[in-house]
Amino acid sequence: MMLRLFVYVCAIALIVGVAAVAYRHSRQASVPVIFSPSQMLAVTWQKYISEYMESGTYRVLDKDRNDVTTSEGESYAMLRAVWMDDKTTFDRSWQWTQDNLHRSSDHLFSWKWGKTASSSYGVLTSENGENSASDADTDIALSLIFAYARWQDPDYLDAARAIIPDIWNKEVILVGTTPYLAADNVEKTENGRLAAVNPSYLNPAAYRIFAKVDTAHPWSALVDSSYALLDESISAPLNTGNGMLPPDWLALDKKTGAIEAMQNGGDTNFSFDAMRVPYRLALDYAWNKDPRDAALLAKMSVLERAWQQNGKLSYSYSHDGRALTEDEAPSFYGATLGFFIVTAPTDAKKIYEQKLLSLYDPGMNSWKNPLSYYDDNWAWFGIALYNGLLPNLAAQLPASAFSK
Repeated sequence: MMLRLFVYVCAIALIVGVAAVAYRHSRQASVPVIFSPSQMLAVTWQKYISEYMESGTYRVLDKDRNDVTTSEGESYAMLRAVWMDDKTTFDRSWQWTQDNLHRSSDHLFSWKWGKTASSSYGVLTSENGENSASDADTDIALSLIFAYARWQDPDYLDAARAIIPDIWNKEVILVGTTPYLAADNVEKTENGRLAAVNPSYLNPAAYRIFAKVDTAHPWSALVDSSYALLDESISAPLNTGNGMLPPDWLALDKKTGAIEAMQNGGDTNFSFDAMRVPYRLALDYAWNKDPRDAALLAKMSVLERAWQQNGKLSYSYSHDGRALTEDEAPSFYGATLGFFIVTAPTDAKKIYEQKLLSLYDPGMNSWKNPLSYYDDNWAWFGIALYNGLLPNLAAQLPASAFSK
C-alpha cells in the first residue's frame, strides 16, 4: 500500500514538473528570439497608430486634453511615418492636416482643432487655435522634404516649397538684420515691445535643409541666431539667479534683441517644452557635427549631476537647475537623452536601458503600460535617436533635386 502511494505521489510530481517546463517554454516562445531597436520602434509605432490616430480620419488625438488635435501632433506623426517608411499613414495624416488645419491666409497651419462650444468640430478659435505654431510648421515642412527624398513624389517638395517661405515671412522677426524665430504668426505683427519665443522650437538642423529649398531667405543666419539665442537663454538670469538650463518660454525685445522673462504666461522652468532643446541640438549634432551643438549641451551639465546624484531626473527644473518635483516622465527622459548622448555616453546608456528600454515588453511587442500621447512620442524619438535611427533623409539629395 505504501509503495503504491509513493509511486502515485512521484507520478503527480513528474506531471506537474513537465507541465511547468512546458509552460516556461510556451512563455519563452512568445518572446522574439531576435530583438532589435528597429523592431521596437516599428511595433510601438503601429500601437501608436491604433491608440492615438482616429480610425478613418487618421487625425492625432491628445486624449489627455479631450481628444484635441494640434499641428504639433500631426507633425510628429508625419515625421515618425516618414522615418518608418510608412507612406500610407504619412499620406493620410498629411491629407487630414491640409483639409482641417490649413490657414486660408498663408501656407501655415492652425495649431489647435477639436470640439467647439457648440459641439461641432473645427479650429478652436476661442482658444486662438487659428494661430500657427512655428515648431509644428517647421517639422511638417521637414517631413515633406523627407517624404520627397524617400518616395520621390514631387508633390511633397512642392508643398514644402510653399510652407518654408511663409515660415520666414510670418514667423521670423528681424531685429536689424538678425532673424529670430517667434513662437507663432502673431508675434511679428502684434503691437508691443516683446515677442514670445519658445527655445524648444528652434531647429537648426531643419533650417540647414530649408536653405537648399528656399534660396531667397538667409536660413543660415537663422541657424546662427538660434545658437546665440539658446546660449543666452541658458545663461541669462531671467528672474531666477544664475541660469543653467533653457527656459520653456522667454520674451524677445523686437527692437534690441534682448531677452527677458515673459510677463504674462510662459514660465522660465525647464520642463515639458524646454526638454526638447537637447533633442534638437543632439539631432543637429548627429547630422552636421556642428561644435556649437556640443558646446550648448555641455552648458546643461546640471542634468548630469542630477542623474548621478539621484539616479533619476525630475520632469521639471527651475531655470537655475533646482528640481521642482520628485516625479519622472518617459517623455522627459526621451527628450533630454540627447544631452547625455553627446556629453555623457556612459550615463546615456544607463538612462536608455533603465528608463526607456525598460518601458518595452518584447514578449507583448508593446509598451509594458500604455503611454500618454506626449510620452509615447518623446520616448520613441529618444529611443530612435540613441540608436541612430533618425537619419537625415535629405542628405543624399543633390542640389539639383531642390531646384524648380
